[in-house]
Amino acid sequence: MTSTTPLAGSAPASPEAAHGHANHNLTGFIIFLCSESVIFLAFFSGYAILRTSALDWLPPGVEGLEWRTPLVNTAVLISSSGTMVLAEQFKAREKLWLFRGFWLLTMAMGGYFLVGQAVEWSGLAFGFSSGTFGGTFYLLTGFHGLHVATGILLMAIMLVKSFIPGNYTGGEQGVQATSLFWHFVDVIWIILFLLLYVWR
Repeated sequence: MTSTTPLAGSAPASPEAAHGHANHNLTGFIIFLCSESVIFLAFFSGYAILRTSALDWLPPGVEGLEWRTPLVNTAVLISSSGTMVLAEQFKAREKLWLFRGFWLLTMAMGGYFLVGQAVEWSGLAFGFSSGTFGGTFYLLTGFHGLHVATGILLMAIMLVKSFIPGNYTGGEQGVQATSLFWHFVDVIWIILFLLLYVWR
């Protein structure tokens, strides 16, 4: 029977083999994001069908949504994808303090978005039970807000891990997975903004 133990002096296993498990984890995370995309696609399709078939879409007394403040929140959230990319680049160059700084900035921008959404909600003239529009508006924005909060939590975990010596020296996939999740959240919000605030 052939032994699987490497012979003395033989070449070490390739980095691809050494990090195979991590690569499988990242592939699994991408599949998870695909499943999340299907859920949001179902929500978008349902909203479009309800919107085009309803005779009285907006609640009584509501003529439309104010879009200027949400537009600022949108700009902040989209810009956070840029700070995320910069953080990843500094991590790849092993400049961890710059990585942490831009990572924290990304978290702060996500927090700003959530606070802005809460302020918007508090000033709206309709509630969750205000017809189909009210229910779908709070469902869509709330579900997305939950994903933003999840992204901030993931970033917090990755930030703490960056202070553990040797954690980010090759093979670590958590930062990349978190970055993919955050870009996904940003793209979903762009679609939501167009559906909710631009579509008249």
